[in-house]
Amino acid sequence: MSGPTSAIVALRQTSEARLYTFSQETKDHLRKFRLGTSRANDPQAVIYLIDKQTKEIRQDEDGTVYKSLEDLADDLPDHAPRFILLSYPLTLPSGRLSVPYVMLYYLPTTCNSELRMLYASAKELMRNTSEVTRIIDLESPEELEEIPDKLAAA
Repeated sequence: MSGPTSAIVALRQTSEARLYTFSQETKDHLRKFRLGTSRANDPQAVIYLIDKQTKEIRQDEDGTVYKSLEDLADDLPDHAPRFILLSYPLTLPSGRLSVPYVMLYYLPTTCNSELRMLYASAKELMRNTSEVTRIIDLESPEELEEIPDKLAAA
């Protein structure tokens, strides 16, 4: 990509980077999680949120590392978006183990437009900072049941 389009994309990413922040602790956690889950035998997920006042993107308060999609579904809020980083080991038809590292962009249909805009404008920054390979959009916790099939089909 070159010319005006690449300049607009670069400008947009720069403005997102100025609007939203990651603490050094969060950046370190993102890196540690990505590297630590690459050889995991069990699913692992962490939830990230945006602080509305400071615009800081950080892990949720309890810092839980979820080992099952059911537990993750139980803790997702009904009316607020979240970024979820997920490492999900799969055995491919060839018998080889694959561990996709993806971001689940949880945006419930019931959340207000202010939160929708807040998370939508930070989506690519979170993707780039967390270094995920793919984003999967979710509108309800029940859609987590489809994640294994979506990952296997990719």
